[in-house]
Amino acid sequence: MSENPARFDVAHLARCELLSPKPQETEDFFTRFLGMYVTKREGQSVYLRGYEDPYQWSLKITESAQAGMGHAALRTSSPEALERRARSLQDGNVETSWHEDEFGYGKTLAYHTADGHDFALLWEAEKYLAPSELQSKILSRPSKKPLQGIPVKRIDHLNLMASDVTSVKNEFERHLGFRTTERVVDGEVEIGAWMSSNLLGHEVACMRDMTGGRGKLHHLAFYYGTGQHNVDAAEMFRDYDIQIEAGPDTHGITQGQFLYVFEPGGNRIELFGEAGYLHLDPDAQTKTWDMAEIDTGLAVGGAKLPWETYFTYGTPSPLSLDRHIEQFAHFGPGAEAPVADELAGASA
Repeated sequence: MSENPARFDVAHLARCELLSPKPQETEDFFTRFLGMYVTKREGQSVYLRGYEDPYQWSLKITESAQAGMGHAALRTSSPEALERRARSLQDGNVETSWHEDEFGYGKTLAYHTADGHDFALLWEAEKYLAPSELQSKILSRPSKKPLQGIPVKRIDHLNLMASDVTSVKNEFERHLGFRTTERVVDGEVEIGAWMSSNLLGHEVACMRDMTGGRGKLHHLAFYYGTGQHNVDAAEMFRDYDIQIEAGPDTHGITQGQFLYVFEPGGNRIELFGEAGYLHLDPDAQTKTWDMAEIDTGLAVGGAKLPWETYFTYGTPSPLSLDRHIEQFAHFGPGAEAPVADELAGASA
């Protein structure tokens, strides 16, 4: 993994917008179970933040006919870094546009990834200032820890789903200065790539959509910082009928502790326990996993991430989650998945 001089131009994932056909139920999931604070309501959207998120919001929920990702935004490390990354995208013939229309954030560069995901870069971000009743005595904490659910600390990372992982990975490396920490290959085809702009194992990852679909969301992740919270959350979700996909367990890739669930609107959400492996070595090489090693790569403790969803279901989906699971019940290693066009026909 060669050193990129632009590596630290992107600081971290600042925010993500989730689209939901069940906006109130999705909001309840994040507030009631994950303890997130609502900071603003506007039109068909509600804005939320975790108690250690530094800005006015990290999650926007917008009512929509289908689940999915509205957009995601990365904050750069300086205004000059934003201009450098903008020039790189433009020099690479990536169509971009500037806007300034999101609550709590300023000048923003919008573009689409090579696979069609709606992305943005920004520098100007309004810091959250808690009202007196929410001010924490812990000075590094922007607000008190909520007394509801099992509260997440902050937004953590984003995993995209794409028809072509390599093109998305190359774009993040070339134009945003990310380095690929780990990847999975099946012969000559990249199945997944985990990319970082800082010391974390990944801020953005990308997995291959086995159905050939484009521009989907695989999951959005929020950070606990301790594995016990994942265990407690799993018990909570089980009691309150939130569908668990897999976990709790620990990934071999990144060594992060995971729990995957589906929020009521249909989007996959990951709860991240301990952060896993930190990339302190500045010239470390990309670790490449083969599909033959995928069980260890996905779950060291032996949890089985279901093929009928994990490698095929992303949002927006042409099928409801229940219909998707039914359609892919017999899908597994070596099998051919139905293609996106066939799934669209099955949904009619």
